[in-house]
Amino acid sequence: MISAASFCAKARDAGFALYTGVPCSYLTPFIDHVIAASATDAGVRYVGAADEGSAVAIAAGAELGGRRAVVMLQSSGLGNAVNPLTSLCAVFELPVLLVTTLRGEPGGPPDEPQHAVMGAVTTRLLELLGIPWELFPAEDAAIAPALARAVGHMDRARTPYALVMRKGTVRAEASSSASLHPGTRAALAPLEPARWPDARPSRGELLSAVQETAGADDVVLATTGYTGRELHGLGDRDNQLYLVGSMGCASSFALGLAWAVLRRRVVVLDGDGAALMHLGAMATLGHERPPNLVHVLLDNEMHESTGGQATVTGSVDLAAVARACGYPRVLRVSTARELAAALAQRTGELTLIHAKVRPGFPADLPRPTVSPRDVAARLRAFVGGARP
Repeated sequence: MISAASFCAKARDAGFALYTGVPCSYLTPFIDHVIAASATDAGVRYVGAADEGSAVAIAAGAELGGRRAVVMLQSSGLGNAVNPLTSLCAVFELPVLLVTTLRGEPGGPPDEPQHAVMGAVTTRLLELLGIPWELFPAEDAAIAPALARAVGHMDRARTPYALVMRKGTVRAEASSSASLHPGTRAALAPLEPARWPDARPSRGELLSAVQETAGADDVVLATTGYTGRELHGLGDRDNQLYLVGSMGCASSFALGLAWAVLRRRVVVLDGDGAALMHLGAMATLGHERPPNLVHVLLDNEMHESTGGQATVTGSVDLAAVARACGYPRVLRVSTARELAAALAQRTGELTLIHAKVRPGFPADLPRPTVSPRDVAARLRAFVGGARP
C-alpha cells in the first residue's frame, strides 16, 4: 500500500501536471489528494470531468500542448472512454496515462453486480485496444519504475499506457472536506429567448469569417465531420486541427489545450449533434472557465455528415444551456459579420458564440490532405508543445 502523495510526487517528477477523470471509491484517496494539492500547488491541476470520454479528451488536449496528463476512472466506465482512446489518442498519437480501477476482479473482494462483466474483461479490453498495462504500484519502491515504463512507452509509441488499480492499493488519509468541494457561484443572468431570422448563413460563410478574424497566434480546432473538412477546404493552416471520430469531444479537447497554452486563444468549432452527445462537457467548461477559450457552436439542427437526420436542437436553446452551465459570455449571432465582430472582441473570458446555420455543403467538399498524425505534430510545434 502506498500514499497518494508518494505517487503524485514521483508523477510530478516525471512531468505529469494535469489529473482529470470520474471518481471511483477505489480512487478516493488518490483523487482527494490531487484536489487538495491543486488548491495550493500551481504545478498540479485537477479537472473533474462529466464522463470518462471527456476526461480522455481533456488529457489529450493537454498532451498536445506539451503537458502530460493522467486520466482516472472506474473500470466500469472504461467503455465510455473507448471512442476517444481509439479515434483521438491513437489516431493523433496523443498518449495519456490511464489509471483505471479493477472493480469486480475475478477472485477479488466482493463487489456490486454491475462490475462483474467489466471486472472480468478490463485488462483484456485494454489489450484489445493496444494499450499496455500493469498493476498500479503497491509499494513506494515500485512507483518510479512503473512511471518510467509508462513514460518510455508513451514517448516511444505515442499511445496511452494504463495502470490498473486494485482495491486498497492507495492508503486512505484524512482530507479537508473544504478542499473537495469547488464551492458555488452566483447564478448568471438568464438569456432572453432566441429570435432567429428565417435567413441563415451557410457553414462555409461562418468558417470563412473565423479564418479571416482569428489572430495569427490563435488555435482553431474543428469538430469531426463536414466542419473540419470544410475548414480545410477553405485553406489549410498550421494553426488548425481537424478532429476525426471522437464525436462530442472537441470542446473537452479544447479545454485541455487551453489550459496547457494559456498564452494563446483557442477557438473550437463545434456542432449541435456533437455538443448534445457530451452535453455535460459544457458544465465542466462553465466551471473551469478557461479565459482563453472561445466555443463557437454551428447549429444546423441535423447530423448532416452522418445521414442528415435531425437533432433535437430545434427545441433546445444551446446558448441558454451554456449560460446555465456558467459560461460568463454567451452570444447569439445571425450573420458572418456578427460572428467576425464577436471573435474580434478579446474579452479574456470563456465565451460561447451560437449560430444557426442552414444545411448544405459544397458538392466538391474535399477531405484533409494532411494526416491526423501530421496535423497534430504540426499544431504541437505551432503552440510550442513539442517535447525535447
